[in-house]
Amino acid sequence: MSKPHSTGTGEGLKPGDDHYRAYVGPPQDYDLVSAMTFNLLTSAGLRHQHRLLDIGCGSLRSGRLFIPYLDAGNYVGVEPNAWLVQDGILNETGEDLIRLKQPRFSHAATLEEFKEPLQLDYAVAQSIFSHTSLRLLEGWLRDCALHLKETGALFATFLEGNQDHQGDDWVYPGCVNFTLATLEKVAARQGFGFMLLDWYHPRQRWALFARPGYDLSLVAGGRPSWNAAAARR
Repeated sequence: MSKPHSTGTGEGLKPGDDHYRAYVGPPQDYDLVSAMTFNLLTSAGLRHQHRLLDIGCGSLRSGRLFIPYLDAGNYVGVEPNAWLVQDGILNETGEDLIRLKQPRFSHAATLEEFKEPLQLDYAVAQSIFSHTSLRLLEGWLRDCALHLKETGALFATFLEGNQDHQGDDWVYPGCVNFTLATLEKVAARQGFGFMLLDWYHPRQRWALFARPGYDLSLVAGGRPSWNAAAARR
C-alpha cells in the first residue's frame, strides 16, 4: 500500500459516495459511530484478550479503536471492498499499528474461507442488517453460530418495520426493514437468543444475538452500562 484512494474527512459528501468515510455512512457521524460501537462492546464485556469479528468493517471506522485495544491477532475484519480497508489503514490506523497488532482481514462476503472455527468471543455488525436481505442476514447468523464460542454474542443494528424486506440481495446505499418477530424467529432458528438493547444509535436499533452460554447479566436486561461492567472486575 502506497497512497490512499481517498483522504480528508469527507464532510459534505453523501452516504455511498466514493470516499472512505462517506461510503460507509454520513461522514459527520464517523467519530460518533466509532465511539458508540466501541463503548457498547466494552460495556458488554469485551476485553483485550477476547477475539472480535467486525462484519462489514469498511474503512475501519470502529476497527481503528478495536485494533489497538485488543491483543495482537484478536481482531478479524470482513469487508468485500478491499479499498475501504486500505484507506482505513492509510488514513486512520497507520501501517505500523497493523504490523504490531496483526489484525486479520477477509475480502469475501461470507466467512466461508475460514475452514476452522475462529473461536470468537464477540462479533459486531453495525449497519449491515439494515442493508441485507433476510437470506443474507440468516446466512451471517449461521456463520456466526459456527465461529462464536458458546459464551459469545453478536451485537448488530437493524431498522424496524411493520413488514419484512422482500428482496434477495444486498441493498446499498438504500436501507431495508425487518419486524421484531422475524428477527427473533430467525435468531432462534440459528441458536441465538434475541434481545433489544437500550443503546443510542442515530438512525437504527441495536440488538443482541446471544449464544446459549453468553452471560446476559453483562447487558442488564438490555441496558449495558460501563459502570456496571467495570465494577464486575
